[in-house]
Amino acid sequence: MKVKDMNKEQRPREHALQDGIEALNNRELVAILLRSGSKTRSALEVADEVLAKMEHLGELDVAQLNDLMEIDGIAQAKALELQAAFELGRRIAFDKVKQMHCINSPKDIVDWLNQQIGFMKQEHFLVLFLNHHNQIVSYRTMFKGSMTSASVHPREIYKEALASGCAKIICVHNHPSGNVEPSEADILLTEAIDACGKMTCIPLVDHIIVGKNSYTSLRQKQLID
Repeated sequence: MKVKDMNKEQRPREHALQDGIEALNNRELVAILLRSGSKTRSALEVADEVLAKMEHLGELDVAQLNDLMEIDGIAQAKALELQAAFELGRRIAFDKVKQMHCINSPKDIVDWLNQQIGFMKQEHFLVLFLNHHNQIVSYRTMFKGSMTSASVHPREIYKEALASGCAKIICVHNHPSGNVEPSEADILLTEAIDACGKMTCIPLVDHIIVGKNSYTSLRQKQLID
């Protein structure tokens, strides 16, 4: 490796200033967020451990405070700074989705959905509230835990939908395993939500399952009328 290249590798800030932030690899980006290492390790070495703890890069988005603080060189303040950077990234991604003229297919939103909950280790159930033009007005995490008809209540979903004044909804939940095929419980739950939507005249546009950058649309599987 040339001396010039070695300096870039050891000094990510200088690398970014010379070649642009997009030229940095993952460890360099994390090192810049960390700003400094510990007494015995550089910021790059701490960044290596951060990345080694993650099975997928997307897990950085949902890293817990205590998990980050287990790493030598990351105290509470630094862990909070990392979480703030990841949360800002999620909000920027949602703002881009919100600015879309309309949602035409699951592909329009699955990147954001996977960033939001696709790498969560616990199941999360989101409801997206849409206007008549299929634009997302807002969204809310409605339930956490095992997604069954016993734990997810269609009446609670539609209580929130009616309060929001939305015209349509999209339901989304994640499978932490990464296997996004719908279970029997997922299908029964979708049928219950769909039936409630017909009664309230706020149709269920789709129920999307996401997990580790994969997704399944129950409408595309013809499991929604």
